Amino acid sequence: MSEGIVADPVRTAQRITALLDGAGLESRDVLRVEGEGGLSYASGLPVEHVRALLGGEPLPQGGEGGADATEERHRRVVSRIVFLRRTRLRSAPDGGRRAYSLAEIAAGAGTSAQWLDKMIKTGKAPNLDHAAGIAGFFGESIEFLVAEPAEALDRVLQLIHKDLLERTVARQDEDIRRLRSAGAEGSEGSDLGVVAYAARALADVPDDTAQPIIALIESIARRSREERARENPPGAGA
Repeated sequence: MSEGIVADPVRTAQRITALLDGAGLESRDVLRVEGEGGLSYASGLPVEHVRALLGGEPLPQGGEGGADATEERHRRVVSRIVFLRRTRLRSAPDGGRRAYSLAEIAAGAGTSAQWLDKMIKTGKAPNLDHAAGIAGFFGESIEFLVAEPAEALDRVLQLIHKDLLERTVARQDEDIRRLRSAGAEGSEGSDLGVVAYAARALADVPDDTAQPIIALIESIARRSREERARENPPGAGA
């Protein structure tokens, strides 16, 4: 994370939630904590730590904390290496999945199985080069191993937010292109009406200016349609 920026997973999660409606996604899917691909899996943090951080609570006692900063860093790196080995499984010939052996990890990271075994047993973290090699073997960066808990979770959430933001912008851009290309009356059944007219009128206006105007008009038009539907339900005139 950039120097001077404080990790705030609660705030980042709130920003993600604000984008979910526009992306047509559910919070329980995007911010899922458990399971493969969940926030715990992606951040390297235990499930209970992720839940605590998302709730703005202190981490459970006996977790990622400690009086000695060096000891804490060593424990963090080693625990996340063990976490990677436990959660990043390889396909087995019988169709199942299994953990990588220490020999396989060592070969990919440029070290020895004996050294890895000693590292895990003693809890003493490897140097940065070896740590980066181990992280890279599992498809992760060195940040996965060394980031403090709040930063580790916020790093994952920031990636989710960036992806949602890009999807939202792309969807809005597509809506603008669709509305601008529609006829002034809107295509039959689409009920674009005044929204399409506004989009065409703003055709030469830069998107960053036109987009919020069109979105506002579309929102008003949608509410108007919903109110008319409530006042005149199907079959009311029968």
